[in-house]
Order: sequence, then structure tokens, then C-alpha cells
Amino acid sequence: MSRVEGPSPLERLRRKLALAVGENAVFDGWTKAAVDSAAAQLGVDPLQARLAMPKSQSDMIDAYIQEVDRALEASFTQKRLAGMKIRERIRALIWHRLEIMGPAREAVRRGLAILAMPQNVAQALRTSWQTADLMWRLAGDTSTDFNHYTKRMTLGAVYGSTLLVWLDDQSEGWAETAAFLDRRIDDVMTFEKWKAQWRGSSDRRVSVSRFLGRLRYPPR
Repeated sequence: MSRVEGPSPLERLRRKLALAVGENAVFDGWTKAAVDSAAAQLGVDPLQARLAMPKSQSDMIDAYIQEVDRALEASFTQKRLAGMKIRERIRALIWHRLEIMGPAREAVRRGLAILAMPQNVAQALRTSWQTADLMWRLAGDTSTDFNHYTKRMTLGAVYGSTLLVWLDDQSEGWAETAAFLDRRIDDVMTFEKWKAQWRGSSDRRVSVSRFLGRLRYPPR
């Protein structure tokens, strides 16, 4: 029987450092200086910290985002989510993710600007998809069909727009962000309800392949 290996020592150290690097990137940017500050904060040898953390800014940001995802997953056990409706689960997941990133909000702003650079767009899209996928899985989604992809694209758009509002939110307790998030989730739930009705109606059901074919070869 094959043995499943855990993370390497450097990977474990990277995970330990990642959130602290994000918090220190508020002052030092996504640089070696942030890594050194995080190492000092956690009592880690700075040379080991530099070996553990990625060298490029985009990869450093990616390591931070992955650790935010892990912290989110650790916070939401199935027992905690069991009594929630799907809408409540999605809202709680998005909101807690913002709370995790709260100490690094200005660094997150800088990180988004870096990921928006042309050379980093593919990485940003992959990261966004992975985050949306994680939140849906934590919420209990098990779809594997076309619905699987539309749910993640929709949630990615909701989370992304909410993130932008949150970055500039100066209201007490992020009240403006909370109100915006509630409106966006209402839109998602309305869309999901419509989609379920559309899929369940045989006279309105359209072949996806035929639809995509029309997009590629529109009628003249």
C-alpha cells in the first residue's frame, strides 16, 4: 500500500509564515523585507524563511491566498455548517474570508494590482477559480455537470466584486460591504432558482453543444 506523504519541512514553514508575510506586506510590500519581518515576528530563522517563501511577488501572494483558503477550511467544519441554509453558508464563507484577510487589507490591495499585471493574469484566474471551488465544496456542493462550472464562475464574480468594495470600505464593521454582499448573494440565489426552473423545463431545455456551436458559427 502506497504511503501518502505530508508536506515537506519547507512547505510547512511556508504555511506557517504565509499569513504573517501578508500582514507585514502592509508596511514592506510583497518583498523579502516582509518575509524577514514575518520571520522575526514568529521567531523563525530568516534564512530558512527566505528559502521557504517564493521569490517572486506573484508567487508570494499565491502562497498567502492558499493559506487564507486553508484557514477558511479549518474554520468551517461540516458540523458548523450543518444547520445553515445554502445562502447562509456562502455568505458566512465569504465574510469570514474577509475577516481572515483583515489584518492585511492594504497588502491585499497591492496584491490585486500585482496579479492584474498581464504576466500574472493566468495565475490570478486560476487562484480565483480555486477559491470559488473551495467555498462551494465547503458549502456542500457536489455537482459535476455544467452546473459545477456556472456556480463557480458566478461565485467568483460575487466574491471579486465584494472584495473590491471591502478594500475601500471605511464604514463601521464593514457595514457597506455587508449590505453589498447581501445584495449580490440575493442575485445569485435568484439566478440559481431561475436556472433550476429552466433546466427542469423540457420545452426550454437547449443543448449546450448546440448553443456553443451557434456562438462559434453564428447564423448568417
